[in-house]
Amino acid sequence: MKAIIINQYGDKEVLQEKEVDKPVIGDHQILLENHATSINPIDWKVRAGYLKEMLDFEFPIILGWDAAGVIAEKGKNVKGFEVGDRVFARPATTREGTYAEYVAVDEELLAKMPESMSFEEAAAIPLAGLTAWQCLVGFGEIKEGDKVLIHAGSGGVGNFAIQIAKSFGAHVATTASGKNEEFVRSLGADQFINYKEEDFSEVLQGFDLVVDTMGGEVQSNSYKVLKENGKLVSIAEPPKEEEAAKYGVKAEFLWLDPKGEQLSKLAGLYESGQLKPVIGETFELSEQGLKDAHALSETHHAKGKIVIKVK
Repeated sequence: MKAIIINQYGDKEVLQEKEVDKPVIGDHQILLENHATSINPIDWKVRAGYLKEMLDFEFPIILGWDAAGVIAEKGKNVKGFEVGDRVFARPATTREGTYAEYVAVDEELLAKMPESMSFEEAAAIPLAGLTAWQCLVGFGEIKEGDKVLIHAGSGGVGNFAIQIAKSFGAHVATTASGKNEEFVRSLGADQFINYKEEDFSEVLQGFDLVVDTMGGEVQSNSYKVLKENGKLVSIAEPPKEEEAAKYGVKAEFLWLDPKGEQLSKLAGLYESGQLKPVIGETFELSEQGLKDAHALSETHHAKGKIVIKVK
């Protein structure tokens, strides 16, 4: 099968197109004929070697952690899924990722795609959508009427977080650049802060939850907008305990724990019209396609998700 691999850490030029063996599946896995995948910052962070202490993979590495396609084979113990089913997943974190024509996926990480969902839309959801869900629902225990600040609302995780928070009946404020105001408002944002012109920590107060996608100074200033016993969840860097304690806030770093059952909940929001994946750019599964996609993701200015068409 065709795959895009890396044999060493480095810049986008280390991405190579190769013919490799199809994955061999276990009794509780399916073989997915992959139709689409998408780009996440973790892809190029692994490629560059930033995460090698945490993810100690042997080369060659196939990057990619989103998949949408059709079940080609199933293990003997797989229940609830059949060959031919249209499914999507955030597969386990291994060195055999989703920049490939076939992917092995554990059954508990799978969800069925709604009839009306395209493979490109499905591929845009798993990693970013589940991250947003776990920040808001798992850690944040979001409920109707909560005031939530979502940083970088036009980004991959941010745009899902706005839509999920609105589906729970929350009041949502978000930061973005001026050119993205109309976009984040179209997703349901109630309050918009142009981070280039305003200091969000001077404008907002009494919030229940902050979703921090930036880290650094943005994270430190986020404590100021929270009410006492409020919550801050970061996907950028672990919050400092002394800072959280000073403001009387519960703060946590979130590393995604993929779950098919939660992906099914996101599929339900899609069916009810409360969640729509936003696809900014689409590239082909080729060496050049992936190099271009990585370059775009590394600018931090991609709107919505970058999707790769595999089939």
